Amino acid sequence: MNYETIVSAEQLAEFCERIATEPVIGFDTEFVSEDCYRPELCLIQVAAGEHLAIIDPYPVGDTQPFWDLLVTPGRTVVAHAAREEIRFAYRYTGKPIAGLFDTQLAAGFVGIEYPASLGTLVQKLVGLTLPKGETRTNWRHRPLTSEQLTYALHDVTNLFEMFEKLRGEIDHLDRMSWVVEETQRLQQKVMDAEESENWHRVSGSSGLKPRQLEIVRQLWRWREAIAKSKDRLPRRIMRDDLIVELAKRGSADAAKIRSIRGLERRNYHDQYDDIAAAIQTGLNAHEDDLPRRSRGRSRAASPMLSQFLSTAIACISRQHKIAPAIVGNSDDVKDLLAYELTPRRGAAVPALLQGWRGDIVGKNFRKILAGKLAIRVADLTEDQPLEFFNCETTQ
Repeated sequence: MNYETIVSAEQLAEFCERIATEPVIGFDTEFVSEDCYRPELCLIQVAAGEHLAIIDPYPVGDTQPFWDLLVTPGRTVVAHAAREEIRFAYRYTGKPIAGLFDTQLAAGFVGIEYPASLGTLVQKLVGLTLPKGETRTNWRHRPLTSEQLTYALHDVTNLFEMFEKLRGEIDHLDRMSWVVEETQRLQQKVMDAEESENWHRVSGSSGLKPRQLEIVRQLWRWREAIAKSKDRLPRRIMRDDLIVELAKRGSADAAKIRSIRGLERRNYHDQYDDIAAAIQTGLNAHEDDLPRRSRGRSRAASPMLSQFLSTAIACISRQHKIAPAIVGNSDDVKDLLAYELTPRRGAAVPALLQGWRGDIVGKNFRKILAGKLAIRVADLTEDQPLEFFNCETTQ
């Protein structure tokens, strides 16, 4: 396999200039995430026209020019399961990838399983089997062997052919606007997650009182700051269950904090004052500023109805050759039922009533709830034996 290795800032700038005119750029990354605050970028693989390259971030230093290229409109950028790639682009540039075509996402819109691995898609679309010999590679280690680099490059060498075949099928089904809409939704979700305070995800915090939730929020902020400064996973700084226990006790007394089992360890000895200060901030917060849990769904739908509509999603999805996992899940069904059964002024429109989902699912669900649409067994010999039919009667 012929490829070039980019190991300096000068080489990277020159390479980006050479591929800037390519209409399609395929890329992938290798990273390590299990022991650091944010995933550490270890390698970038690129396939663009006749260009095949490995970009090594360690000797290059700043890979900003590459990310600037990807967020500049004017080309299609192909990647597979690109959540982390979206995150890297956003961290470097503050922007989404322009013209992104995610092969995993696109495959779901033509009836292929979702989420499908790269190996599965390469097998189905290209007819090749990817090697698996380096799945446990430590991508931080240098030097990397030629086998490791070749393994990494296999992640991009088939992207263009996959893109061409998927695009042809998507165009045939007239769904490119759906793919674009969903890609934008994915990128926005990733970018929002980068900016949001996810303290509400602290395990065990559900059911806490507002004042306790405020303490959780302040301790979460303290933990994030420490984790970021030390480049460590936040939960390695303090476990969720300890944060919840501190919130329940609601005391900023350092002696009482120290007495909690798990907090007497040596790594907390120089943190007691900061932990106490975070708790005190929560205790001092004004009542109007305290977080409130969502009121939830005011009217619970029949479990049988929820199950039926969840089955209906699978039926509708298969009729339209779309992977059901892309369309929605049981929580989406419950949100739609709550929205329809108990309307609230200013309530957010559920996902199943928005965009392309609203066109193929939302409208049909509303007809089902109104008794205007039914489901029946059409052909027992088919993989998808069910179909919807109009059951409105003429008055």
